[in-house]
Amino acid sequence: MTLSLDYATLSDVGRVRRNNEDSAYAGPHLLLLADGMGGAAAGEVASAAAVQVIRRLDTADIGGEDMIEALAGAVHRANERLSELVEEDPEREGMGSTVTALMFDGKQLGLAHLGDSRAYRMRDGQLFQLSHDHTFVQSLVDEGRISQEEAFSHPHRNLILRVLDGRPDSDPDLEMLDVQAGDRLMLCSDGLPDYVSNDVIAASMASGTPDSVVVELITHALEAGSNDNVTCVVADVVETEPASGIAPQLVGAAAELAQGSTGRGEPTAAVRAGGPDGSGGGGHGTSVDPEELRYAPRPPKRFPWLRRITVLVVVLALLGGGAWFGYSWTQKQYYVGTDGDYVAIYKGVDAEIPGISLSSVYERQQLLVDKLPTYSRQQVEGDIQAESLAGARSIVAQLQQTAAECAKLKPTPKPSAKPTAKATTPAVTTPPVSKPPVSTSPPTTASSTPTGPSVNPEDCDGVR
Repeated sequence: MTLSLDYATLSDVGRVRRNNEDSAYAGPHLLLLADGMGGAAAGEVASAAAVQVIRRLDTADIGGEDMIEALAGAVHRANERLSELVEEDPEREGMGSTVTALMFDGKQLGLAHLGDSRAYRMRDGQLFQLSHDHTFVQSLVDEGRISQEEAFSHPHRNLILRVLDGRPDSDPDLEMLDVQAGDRLMLCSDGLPDYVSNDVIAASMASGTPDSVVVELITHALEAGSNDNVTCVVADVVETEPASGIAPQLVGAAAELAQGSTGRGEPTAAVRAGGPDGSGGGGHGTSVDPEELRYAPRPPKRFPWLRRITVLVVVLALLGGGAWFGYSWTQKQYYVGTDGDYVAIYKGVDAEIPGISLSSVYERQQLLVDKLPTYSRQQVEGDIQAESLAGARSIVAQLQQTAAECAKLKPTPKPSAKPTAKATTPAVTTPPVSKPPVSTSPPTTASSTPTGPSVNPEDCDGVR
C-alpha cells in the first residue's frame, strides 16, 4: 500500500517575544517551516510570504527526482516574492526567512533547506538530523574548531550565514531521502534545538501521536527558558490512508496574516499553544531584538535611493578621472608627421574621438616633404612616433640631414652645358689622342664628392 503522512503542527509566540515570526504548513505531500527575522518588524511578513508561495507544491502532482527541481523552483519564487515586498516598502529591506521543506510522493522525500531551522527523522529509535545548519557556529564545528557540545552553548550560535532574503544568491540545499513506514519526521524553528538537547527531543519523539509530540516539544522549549518563537511540525509515515477529513494545517504568522488580509481563516490544527496574542505584529520593545541581529553582516539599508546615487556618483567620478588621466597621457606624447607640404612635430596621439582633438602641431619645420626620398617621405606621412620632444627633434634632424645629402647627390645640369656639347660635336678635327684624358676626368671628379656614410644615390630616389 502507498505510504502516507499523519501530521500535526503547532506554533507558540513564546514567553518573551510579542509577535510570532514563525510560519509552518503541513499537508498530505508537504511539510514546511519558515522562521522570519530582521527588518522593521517584517520577519513575520518574510516567513508568511515564503510559506504562502512554497505551500502550493502540496497540490502539485510531482514525484521522484522531479521533486528536487520543483522545490528549487518554489524556493526561488519565494525569494523573488521577498524581493518584490522590499521594493514595495523599502523599510522591509533587511528582512529574511529560513526555509526547511520536505516534499513527499508516497515513496521518497525531497528536502530543501536554507538557514538554521531543522529537519529530523526518527527511525528505529534513533534520531538523525536531516538538514545542515547554515550558521557561523556550525561552520566552526565543520572545521573542527569546536565540538557539537560547545556549539550548543556558544554565544554566537544564532548568527546565521545563509537566509532567504530576496537576493540572487539565496540557493537552498537540495537532497533526495529514503522513507519507510514507521519513520517519524519533525521540522522545527531554532527556538527548540537552541534550548532543548537532542536527547530530550529524541525522548519526546519516541512515543505518542504527532499532536501530543508537538505539544510536548514546545512545552520543553518554554520550560527551558526559550526567548524565541517555537514552532514544530511532526509527521508519521504510515501504511494506511490518511484519516478522512484531515486537512492541511497552517500556523504562525502565515495563518495570522491570512486571516487579517482575507477575513477568512486557513485550515489549521492550532494557531498557537499559549502565550499572548501576537497578531498586532507591533514593536520589539525598547531593547534590541536578538532576531534583528541573526544575520548582522547584512544590516537593513533604510535609504536605498541614497546608496544608488552614491554609487552613481562614484562610477561617474571614476570614469571622469580615467578620461582625464588618459587625455593627460596623450598630451605628453609626440610624433613627427606632415603639416601641408612641410614636416612638423605634433603633440598628442594620432587618434580621433568625436568632439575631442587629441593632437596638435607643436613645431612646424622648414623642411619640405618633397625634399625627402620616397622611403622617408612615406614614414613621415604615416607618422613617426617619438619617446619625447627631444626624440621628435632628433628624428627631424635626421630627416634634414638625409634631405641635405640627397640634395648634394642629385645632378644639377647647367643650361650652358648643352650648347657647349653641341659646339664641340662638329670639331672632328681635334686629335683623338687628347680625348682619353678628357673622358676620364669627370668620373674622377664625381668620386671625390662627399656622399656621407649613410646615404647612397639609390636611397635618394623620389626626391623632387
